[in-house]
Amino acid sequence: MIRVLLSRRLVILGVAITNLALLAGCGSPPWDSGSTASPSSSAAPSPSAAGTPSPAATPVHNDLAKGSLKRKLSAGGVELTVNYWSTLDLADWTPEAAKPVNLSATGAFADGSEQDIFLTSISLAAAVSGPAGPLQAPPTQTDKASVKPGYLITKPNSYGGVFTVGAVDAAATSVTLTFTYQLLQQTAPKAKTYSKQTAVDSLTVPLAP
Repeated sequence: MIRVLLSRRLVILGVAITNLALLAGCGSPPWDSGSTASPSSSAAPSPSAAGTPSPAATPVHNDLAKGSLKRKLSAGGVELTVNYWSTLDLADWTPEAAKPVNLSATGAFADGSEQDIFLTSISLAAAVSGPAGPLQAPPTQTDKASVKPGYLITKPNSYGGVFTVGAVDAAATSVTLTFTYQLLQQTAPKAKTYSKQTAVDSLTVPLAP
C-alpha cells in the first residue's frame, strides 16, 4: 500500500515538473536575439538631450541708416538742435577705417527768451562692441571753445565740427558714440552772468566686415 502511494506521488511530481518546463519555454527574455522587445538604449532621445540651435544675432540698430540724423535735446530751458552725418559711406565704416562724424548744433529757448547761449565744449566717448561683448575703446575726444564765454550758438548761429573715430579692434561689430554738450546761458538779456547746462546724446552705428 505504501509503495502504491509513493508511486502515485512520484508520477504527480513528474507531471508537475514537465508542465513547469513547458510553461517556462513559452516566453523569451528581452535579451534573446529572437525577442521583439526593444532595448532601452534604442529609445528616442528626450527633447532636452537634443541640441538646440543658437539664436540668431540681433541686428544692430543704425542711427545713421538714412545718411543723417536730427535730434532735439533739452538742457534746462535750452532746446539744442543737432544734426549728425558722415562724409564716409557707411559701407566703408570698417573697424580699421578712420570714421568721421560731422555735426552742427544750434540752440534756442523753448519759451522764446532772447538770452544768448554759448557752447563751451563738446566731448565724444566711443564705446566699441563685438560678438562677445565690449572691446577696448579709443580715447575720449574733446573740443573746447577757444573764445570766452564760448561759441555763440543762439539761433541762427550754430557750431559745426568733425570728430573722427579711428581704428578699433578688428573683431568690432559696432560703435556707440556719446556726445556731451556743455552750455552757458545768460541769466538775462545782455547779462554778464551765466548758468551752466549739460546735454547728452548717443547714437550707434554698425561696422562693416
